Amino acid sequence: MQKAISQAVIKRLPRYYRYLGELMDEGIERISSSELSQRMKVTASQIRQDLNNFGGFGHQGYGYHVPTLYNEIGNLLGVNDHHNMIIIGAGNLGRALANYENFSKRGTSIIGVFDNDPSVIGSVTGKHQIKDIKGVEAFVKEHGVDIAAICIPKSAAGEVAKNLAGLGVRAFWNFSHMDLELPEEYIVENVHLSESLMQISYMIQDQDKKREKDK
Repeated sequence: MQKAISQAVIKRLPRYYRYLGELMDEGIERISSSELSQRMKVTASQIRQDLNNFGGFGHQGYGYHVPTLYNEIGNLLGVNDHHNMIIIGAGNLGRALANYENFSKRGTSIIGVFDNDPSVIGSVTGKHQIKDIKGVEAFVKEHGVDIAAICIPKSAAGEVAKNLAGLGVRAFWNFSHMDLELPEEYIVENVHLSESLMQISYMIQDQDKKREKDK
């Protein structure tokens, strides 16, 4: 029986991947868990525990072979596979995603951008001509879509996501101001930018309180 991997470990994998990529850019081929911990500000014990979930990858007295570990984590994350993604909503956020070029380096290709606003349909963002949302059903059926980035108001997000799920879209990167509720077989990542910003605000406030207390 396959061991269940915690969400906390899964969320750390992209960070390992990023740091290992930076090490490769620097020409570093070998690194110990303690050296990696200094860079990532994660304990060496945590790194070893995380990687041991997938077999360890390290060698006693040698550490980790950076290119090998980078490739292995890439395989775990699926970035060495290929996933098609569409963007629903061509507002500021949707356009920003469409213009971000690094998705293709992480195994995901944006193949379509859709909106219902006649004033933007037909215009170009990034390398994509914005399409009428009315044609999304035929597009998904023709091209096969794994991921939908939802960048529309919450009033429409739920219905649109359910329709796309019914067409075979498997995963949703949701930027609307609501948590999507879909059956558990669908993958949903709810991204609330304002919540992240409020966490920063809290930490600033907490830091200010500590400084006042230390005076």
